[in-house]
Amino acid sequence: MTEDDRSELIAPLDAKRSQVEIRQLVERGQKGDRDALEELYLLHFDRIYGYLHMTVGNRHDAEDLTTQTFLKMLESIAKFRFQAAPFSAWLFRIAHNLAMDHFRAARRWQPEEEVPEPQGSEEASAEEEALQAIGRKSMLELIDGLSLEQQQVLTLKFVFNFGNGETATILGKTEGAVKSLQHRALASLQKQHSRAKR
Repeated sequence: MTEDDRSELIAPLDAKRSQVEIRQLVERGQKGDRDALEELYLLHFDRIYGYLHMTVGNRHDAEDLTTQTFLKMLESIAKFRFQAAPFSAWLFRIAHNLAMDHFRAARRWQPEEEVPEPQGSEEASAEEEALQAIGRKSMLELIDGLSLEQQQVLTLKFVFNFGNGETATILGKTEGAVKSLQHRALASLQKQHSRAKR
């Protein structure tokens, strides 16, 4: 994935359409408006494909899972309700579930054990140090050594700019679990970075 591809993924969806416009498109799509459904597809395709490509690691599976994601969107959009998480988080949740099904089918994915959230002051300092020591570009290169769940948390938070609540919704976890995964992932990256500098 080139730097240009990454910057396209990182660009906030709001830059393309406001949340009000997205809501109107969803409401029209729920009534069967094909133009609205096509526009939702076009608006979200690059980010969903990018997330799946980063998650599964190959173009063929990412393309297949992206197609499945939008088919599920078409099947389920009538059930979607605007609540705490935006439409994009709901769509990412579908993509995430399909990716996990893909890994389970291949028997390559093991869920990471949930541990209690770290103490506030330790968490903040470890995150601050890790983020200062590691730039976005080098983080994307280093996350390959992390667990799948840690990779997903960092990707959703730092590449796709989702908050803790939205990331928790997408991954089907609590906000505390997301914070814990993020803390451990960043601490691990900081150790890798320190070893690489020696």
